[in-house]
Amino acid sequence: MKNARKLSSLIIIAAFASLGGNALAQGCVAAHSNQRAFDELLPGDTGGPVSSNKLHNLTVDIGYRVFNSNKYFVGTNEIARPSAIENHQNIFDIGVEYRLSRRWSLIGDLPVFNGTRDQKYPPTGIFQVSGLGDMTIGAQAWIFRPPTENGGNIAVSSQLKIPTGIDNATGSALYQGKIVKATADPSLQPGDGAWGFNVGSQAYQKLWPHAAAYGQGTYLFNPEDTNGVPSFRSQPGQGVISVTDQYLYRLGVSQGIPAPKLRGLALSFGVRGEGVPPHDLLGASDGFRRPGFILSIDPGLMFNYRRYTVAVNGPWAMYRDRPPSVPELQNHTYNGDAFFADYTVIANISHHF
Repeated sequence: MKNARKLSSLIIIAAFASLGGNALAQGCVAAHSNQRAFDELLPGDTGGPVSSNKLHNLTVDIGYRVFNSNKYFVGTNEIARPSAIENHQNIFDIGVEYRLSRRWSLIGDLPVFNGTRDQKYPPTGIFQVSGLGDMTIGAQAWIFRPPTENGGNIAVSSQLKIPTGIDNATGSALYQGKIVKATADPSLQPGDGAWGFNVGSQAYQKLWPHAAAYGQGTYLFNPEDTNGVPSFRSQPGQGVISVTDQYLYRLGVSQGIPAPKLRGLALSFGVRGEGVPPHDLLGASDGFRRPGFILSIDPGLMFNYRRYTVAVNGPWAMYRDRPPSVPELQNHTYNGDAFFADYTVIANISHHF
């Protein structure tokens, strides 16, 4: 019982280790973090998690996220607009994990972006951007050597973000009566043009047969202030694009299905918070950014078959907020806006070699 209480406390710490500033939101607010499949929540044949049945040296994870943002917010207020901006994004992620031991792993991620934005304000036009995002490489370690006797564990990770993605993609648009090559909105840019690092954690604790509580979180630190890319914004202090921190967390409960024909299937339900804070934790926060926060209910399912794990989640937004950025606060203009989606679809498939 003493060890279980200690592990429960660690889970709470792990789930909130990624929180800072306000809480990665979908829509105009960038959301580039990957959500890996959580094999530890799937019950195995021996009663423990399926991940403990056999040590796989290499796992490749392919993730996909799609959303369409067209709900206009100023602060927490949704405002009806006759000409809403349509921001549609497809975000793929290729993740690799190579286990050095049962506790230690090397991890890496490479996102791939494809998005369109029908922009109604100058520069006016339909922008389409595709390309590789910013690569991350690092390591992850479990605090306790799996499998644990009390059915729970906590992992911590750290990754270096390498600016491999384009940050100055442009499109043809109408500006001051002329067709010009204008910078695409920051929400469409595959990269941010800066070096950074992220820290993350995930944890789980068995509750009753085939059920577990879980928590996941990550925070991206971007110490650089701006990337020098023009934003085509006329407001004071917003002429170049800001390099922003981002964060994501998930908390919930997973229930495995004990029926023999559905072995390897688990359902989950929880909450998901993501956002871009107005102020970065390290460095200045000048330039044009859209701070934002979204809190969603997060139903999902996972299924394991031999060396494959499939996971699908459908976060549905319950609360959205677009607070003012640093230049907006300095200029006393508190009506900064952003477009959010009502829901997003997230799918992952992992193969264990």
